[in-house]
Amino acid sequence: MAKQKRIYRINKFDSETLSKAHQDVVTKTRRWLEKMVVGLNLCPFSSSVIARDQVHYAICDATADAQLKQFYVEELNRLLEANENDIATSLLMFTRGLDEFGDYLDLLDWFQQLLEAAELTEHVQLASFHPQYQFEGVAADDLSHFTNRSPYPTIHILRQAQMTKVLAHVSDPEKIYLDNIETLNKLGRQQVEALCPWGK
Repeated sequence: MAKQKRIYRINKFDSETLSKAHQDVVTKTRRWLEKMVVGLNLCPFSSSVIARDQVHYAICDATADAQLKQFYVEELNRLLEANENDIATSLLMFTRGLDEFGDYLDLLDWFQQLLEAAELTEHVQLASFHPQYQFEGVAADDLSHFTNRSPYPTIHILRQAQMTKVLAHVSDPEKIYLDNIETLNKLGRQQVEALCPWGK
């Protein structure tokens, strides 16, 4: 029972049952999605699922491996068992123990290994976001890092079938990332940091 108390999940249909702290986590994350991800069109696929309230938000306060694994497995099952019109995609937000980007990457790598061991990579894929996200081999002060800087350490679970369907209509998927960098550079550091104060 104590284990369960450390793990919190959000059902988008009854968010009023959330604690005040978790309401704040969701509010801040949704504001980031609306102002940065959708507002700047950093992800051209996101606006429709957000507008239709098809994003599932889940929060984990746990730090122990067993609890983290349980949370992850439950959220994977929730997504895979749901109709995509109800839950198109899931955001897993972690409130404790992952302030260091390296620690977050270790968790992401572990979750990817669990995904592969369960032979689920044909069904879902993981995308990564962190307040101090850093692309390897890119200067530390480069604005491109802000494309993946979220208010909380976050792992995005996407349905592979959806991504395949969407990308079929995109002639050059790699150009999305380049366009995002251009968008942030045009905005300038002051405006970008105002939108993402946690990523300074």
